[in-house]
Amino acid sequence: MAAIVRLDDLDDPRLRDYVDLRDVQLRLRLESERGLFLAEGEKVVRRAVESGHRPRSFLMSPRWLDGLADILDASDAPCFVLDDAAIERLTGFHVHRGALAALERPDLPTPEQVLADARRVVVIEDLADHTNVGAIFRSVAALGFDAVLLSPRCADPLYRRAIKVSMGSVFWLPYARVEDWYGAPDLLRAAGYTTYAMTLADDSVPIDQVDHDVERLAVVVGSEGHGLTARWEQGADHRITIPMAADIDSLNVASSVAVACWELRARS
Repeated sequence: MAAIVRLDDLDDPRLRDYVDLRDVQLRLRLESERGLFLAEGEKVVRRAVESGHRPRSFLMSPRWLDGLADILDASDAPCFVLDDAAIERLTGFHVHRGALAALERPDLPTPEQVLADARRVVVIEDLADHTNVGAIFRSVAALGFDAVLLSPRCADPLYRRAIKVSMGSVFWLPYARVEDWYGAPDLLRAAGYTTYAMTLADDSVPIDQVDHDVERLAVVVGSEGHGLTARWEQGADHRITIPMAADIDSLNVASSVAVACWELRARS
């Protein structure tokens, strides 16, 4: 059972995992160094713990103790209790859902392991926005795809904002980083995947006209500013696009992935 620890000293070293959550670069460095990630909100904290992630500690205002009592009862991690104003001063923002947890960052599977167990995957190249990454994970999970592969420079799916937008799907949806990004097309090909690069290239085929009756399929997307690199755009088996109304070039990348996952989903 979690020990309930009521604090009033914001300099208490036990609270260091929760300091300055608005400083993205600081948090990315500290969370990586300390091997942790943060979950925010009652539902997300619950999903993180119930999916098997080990909490290091909890932080919440008194009004959330009852709602998460079963999670706290099953954990030996301490629960630090502060009032809402103190939590806001500590974290740097208003935690309107009142509950946070610091959890051990899990070891990721290898790309080969992820690909072996999947049939439909989304591959993300150099997408730096955590909100978009979280939204993509949510669409992948909701629309029946199996996993995600990330380039080395992709935003962290376990960053607080990405977790929140994904509605916790990052906790159970398999994903891996591909460190040898230049070799990633060959990796997918060797694993039996047909690749579909989303691009505005002149030879792109409308997504609703491309053949996708294949055993294993990978949708590949790039950053909103630069799109896919030439390595991916030219090396994919198919180049696809979502037809747009006049004067509109494209959708937001997360919306595009949602459309692609629906259109290219397995039909049997």
